[in-house]
Amino acid sequence: MATISSLSTHKDPVSTHDATPNITHQPVQVAKRLEKFKTTIFTQMSMLAIKHGAINLGQGFPNFDGPDFVKEAAIQAIKDGKNQYARGYGVPDFNNAIAARFKKDTGLVIDPEKEVTVTSGCTEAIAATMLGLINPGDEVILFAPFYDSYEATLSMAGAKVKCITLRPPDFAVPIDELKSTISKNTRAILINTPHNPTGKMFTREELNTIASLCIENDVLVFTDEVYDKLAFEMDHISMASLPGMYERTVTMNSLGKTFSLTGWKIGWAIAPPHLTWGVRQAHSFLTFATSTPMQYAATVALQAPDSYFAELKRDYMAKKAILMQGLKDVGFKVFPSSGTYFVVVDHTPFGLENDIAFCEYLIKEVGVVAIPTSVFYLNPEDGKNLVRFTFCKDEETLRSAVERMKEKLKKK
Repeated sequence: MATISSLSTHKDPVSTHDATPNITHQPVQVAKRLEKFKTTIFTQMSMLAIKHGAINLGQGFPNFDGPDFVKEAAIQAIKDGKNQYARGYGVPDFNNAIAARFKKDTGLVIDPEKEVTVTSGCTEAIAATMLGLINPGDEVILFAPFYDSYEATLSMAGAKVKCITLRPPDFAVPIDELKSTISKNTRAILINTPHNPTGKMFTREELNTIASLCIENDVLVFTDEVYDKLAFEMDHISMASLPGMYERTVTMNSLGKTFSLTGWKIGWAIAPPHLTWGVRQAHSFLTFATSTPMQYAATVALQAPDSYFAELKRDYMAKKAILMQGLKDVGFKVFPSSGTYFVVVDHTPFGLENDIAFCEYLIKEVGVVAIPTSVFYLNPEDGKNLVRFTFCKDEETLRSAVERMKEKLKKK
């Protein structure tokens, strides 16, 4: 995985007094399955943002707080003494709320006791799914660019990763390539819709084709749907809702993106009992249980009226419009974003060698942070012309970032 060249992980030698034994710095040690993975790009960019006083449009966390009614529910749960270990697979009220929300969204009726597993964020749901259902040597198909956690957890599971690249401008699924890649040796396909980092939403036609191939080849589907409430150009379609797919699908989601509470790390996985077993086995030995008071608050959140979600979408569409128009005015080639709170652009009009060089320049000379997308590909060359911005910031921050780029970023 590519890294920001100027960020050193080495420490200066430690000065010691004569009476103090010299400290010998040992080389960093890591298991072979994780040797290729570096400090995550999000950590690197956030550190550089702080160092250079840059406006952070890189990492996808809001700079505004979540709704008061959810925070107050958490405070009340703490005051009510709901502070000890929760049941491993979730507080019953929260499992019921997840099942109710899933029924409302997809029409599917599920058993909250046997088919819902609460996790510490969607990232843990991803890890539990990979570790609980994938064996060493199993083939798993990813669509690049992809959230960096996918490849890392598959590496921990010992999977053989096969990658299909989604390319601009529309990042459509190359169906012929998918048909030639999937086989009886494929254990699972991982889908993220709405898609980070591109903002793409998988169309019904694409999902139907993937579903047919999975049924034909007896392949599982793992779907990351954390941005399902941030669907702007079309309705979100959950893979599990398609005919014949619930029995082979693990649907993963979380609270953080929809309620601007990313620090709470509340997620869940929905799957039929025969798949839930593996997910829960892994979950039991990863975190065992998730924050008890936050689960009670999350129960209140998922019971929010439809008006909350409608207002959320309106707010984000306004933010998206500010950033996308601003990026176009600056001179970027801006690709459509149908969902999530991300937008991908082509940085090449500004003459920098690749995405990492551009992002370094943008931070140091312009004072704005973006994420280089090459870290989201198995082959970094596929992403060298693209960078990702986020619009999960208040409108003043977005406008300030655009003004900085208009003032200091010049085409070459």
